Amino acid sequence: MKAYNFMPCIILFFVQIIIPFVVGGKVPAIIVFGDSTVDTGNNNQILTVLKSNFPPYGRDYYDNKATGRFCNGRIPPDFISEAFGLRPFVPAYLDPMYNITDFAVGVCFASAGTGYDTATSHVLNVMPIWKEIENYKEYQKRLEAYVGIQKSKYIIEEALYIVSMGTNDFLENYFAMQSVRAFQYTTEQYRGFIIGHVENFIKEIYQLGARKISLTGLPPMGCLPLERAANMLRGQGDTCNNDYNDCALKFNEMLSALIQKLNKELPGIRIAFANPYGIILQMVQNPASFGFEVERIACCGTGLFEMSYLCNKLNPLTCPDPNKYVFWDSFHLTQKTNQIITNSLMKNVLHQFV
Repeated sequence: MKAYNFMPCIILFFVQIIIPFVVGGKVPAIIVFGDSTVDTGNNNQILTVLKSNFPPYGRDYYDNKATGRFCNGRIPPDFISEAFGLRPFVPAYLDPMYNITDFAVGVCFASAGTGYDTATSHVLNVMPIWKEIENYKEYQKRLEAYVGIQKSKYIIEEALYIVSMGTNDFLENYFAMQSVRAFQYTTEQYRGFIIGHVENFIKEIYQLGARKISLTGLPPMGCLPLERAANMLRGQGDTCNNDYNDCALKFNEMLSALIQKLNKELPGIRIAFANPYGIILQMVQNPASFGFEVERIACCGTGLFEMSYLCNKLNPLTCPDPNKYVFWDSFHLTQKTNQIITNSLMKNVLHQFV
């Protein structure tokens, strides 16, 4: 009788089944919720005027393709995914080009223009945060059907969740003209209102399995080119709106306190505060130290008001070299800026998940 050597079979089993849980690192997937800072193309598939799936958006992305990212190239989730040894991009859940085989290692549910406040999503008719969560629940079922219960549970619990929104709640909702929220709340009260929504959101995805979360704070939103331009129209000069920046700072303080609270309250959770305020303000105040030449206006168009459809290939004023600019359009950062911010976050905050 022929003797069989079962050792190769055992080794093959180990490689196929066990190794992916070990060698793949502590983060097997990147899962994204939020707004245009992290939307990789979901808005392409919904009825909204807030889109960016046309040139010059994406001119520095792979194959010069406009994917729906509000940038000339890649955005933070793409760089974070690459930094964790995964793919150099995170696909949008609603993108028909991708399926569950792609989403198993990274998926984005974000919708540009949304916020923690459901009223914010109504402003530009984009996906509210509850819809992002509904899509995530559907994803979990698809993932389980694809990889099985055990591995699905592993991916869900060990994935890094990137949560980035809040700016629209203030700039497109509370501080907007004829804002209903401004009649309902003082600025301080509205910050507390949003913090309450942040807490509820984190607890909801925690109940769904999330354990490793990168929670993004507000940028110095008064220094966005759009807000500088608005200041000029109000006769206040080409300066940052300090009231908006102060609001962001106070909100970030509340967010930091919430993170400390939830890290103590929720067993097994680890929330990292990804605060972009300081580094973006440094870029605005001292752009040359980061290799930039222009920080007051954006690359696209006049650099003052253009965003989405106002930033298009027919606009003759779009700059030839986005790498000289901190901002790509009046509201969003260039690929170079996104990479600098991500490198800083990986070094100072997200390294704990590596």
